[in-house]
Amino acid sequence: MLRKEILRTDRVSNDRGAEIDIAARATVLVTSEDPDHPIDHAFDGQRGPGASRWISGASGPQTVVVAFDAPQTIRALLVEIDEPDTARTQEMEVSISTDGGATYRHVLRQEYNFSPPGTSYEHERWSVVADGVTHVRLTIKPDKGGRACRATLTSLALE
Repeated sequence: MLRKEILRTDRVSNDRGAEIDIAARATVLVTSEDPDHPIDHAFDGQRGPGASRWISGASGPQTVVVAFDAPQTIRALLVEIDEPDTARTQEMEVSISTDGGATYRHVLRQEYNFSPPGTSYEHERWSVVADGVTHVRLTIKPDKGGRACRATLTSLALE
C-alpha cells in the first residue's frame, strides 16, 4: 500500500524548507514605506539580487512587526537584503514575543556592510527555535554611522 499525505496549501515545501505563509497567517506592521517599495515586497517570494524590496519611506531607525493571528512555531528565519546604491552598515535586531506583543525576547543582532557595486547583497538563514510565537519584531538601523539613509529588506521568511 502506498503511504501518502496531502500537503497543506498554506505552506510551501522546497529547498528552503517549509515557510510560513505570512499573508495568510499574520498582519505586518511597519513604521514607514516608500510607495514604490511597500513592505509587501519583503513577503512576495522574490529573492536574490535585483528582486523587489521594501524601502522605508523615511530615514532613521525602522520597525517591522509580524503579528500572527494565532501562535506559531518558528524553526528558522531567512533574511535577504539588496543595497545597490548606498555604502553603509545596516544593523538589524530580531526579537520575538509569546505574549501578544507585551514583551519581547532578543533573538539575534546582525550587521550588514554594503559597498556597492562590489558588496551589495546579503543572504542569511538562522536557526531560531521557538514555540507559541505571537510576534516577530525586526528593528533596523539603516546606517550605524548615523547618516540619513533608508532601511531596506528584500525578503523575510519564517519556517
